[in-house]
Formats: sequence, structure tokens, C-alpha cells
Amino acid sequence: MQAPPLTPLATAVLLVPRRPERVLAIAADGGEAALFLAREFPAARVRGVDPSPERVRTATERIGLDPEGRVAFKQGRPGALPFPDAFFDLVAQLDGRPAPAELARVLTPGGHLVLARTRPARLPLGLGGQVPRRRLARHGIELLESTGGGDGSFAVGRRASAGPSGNDE
Repeated sequence: MQAPPLTPLATAVLLVPRRPERVLAIAADGGEAALFLAREFPAARVRGVDPSPERVRTATERIGLDPEGRVAFKQGRPGALPFPDAFFDLVAQLDGRPAPAELARVLTPGGHLVLARTRPARLPLGLGGQVPRRRLARHGIELLESTGGGDGSFAVGRRASAGPSGNDE
């Protein structure tokens, strides 16, 4: 199996203004995205999730000896992530259909979301339209950048920060 090109993910990550401490890569698919994110953010703990036990096993085998436990993989679906609320500073999803409510649930207030597609699409991730933008906004995620072309596309968003009352703005 050939790994997907990570150029859209790599480009999107350049637009994340702060260095995350906890990162989630959705769709482990051999661990490429999670391992890239671990290299990009060497101080972060990176978790990968995929619905396929075989792909989780393959990704886990790729990390080899990791005495600090910085990178780990779990089985789970994008619509039901096996992690606590407001746990990740950065969530990256590669080539999948986003589940906005679940993405918002696991993102910390002020945390960033990266959606990347490694295949050409008519619109960047379908996020150029108002409907996907509204779906994300309904769950407190504002799209900051969305672009596409060539071999893929990406979008970068941010979950609203908590207001004075402790509720999301």
C-alpha cells in the first residue's frame, strides 16, 4: 500500500500559530500522518485513531521503541472518538468526512483543526461552500483558511475560546 502524499497536511500545519501539546491524527492508515505530526511537533504527545484494527496494528508496529510514549494508536471511528472532552490542542483529519460535533468535543477551547485531502476535489474538502462552513460553525469551529488545488486541499479552523462565563463563545 502506497502512503498518501502529506503535502496538504504539511502546508496546513504551517498555519497553526501555536505549538500543541496533545495532537490527534484521525485515520491512522499506517501511521503516516501521526508520525509526520510527531516529527513536526517534537514536544507533543500524538495519538492516532482508525476504525480498522489492521491499520492500527500496522501503525503501532511502525513506531517501534517509544520509551516516552509520545506516539500511540487506538481503534475508533471519527464519529465516536475514544478520548475525553477538550483533550487535544490540534486535531488533524486526513481524507475523511469530518464529524463536526465530535471534532469540537475533543478539541480544547482555542485548539486548531486541520482537515486535509490528498486527492483533488472540485472544492477544497467541500469546505468552500456555506453548508460545511455552517456545520462547523454550529459546533464552535471557525474556518480560518481553506484552499485547494493540485494533488489535494486543506482547511484550518479554530474552536472558539471559552468566554468569561466558561461557555464557548
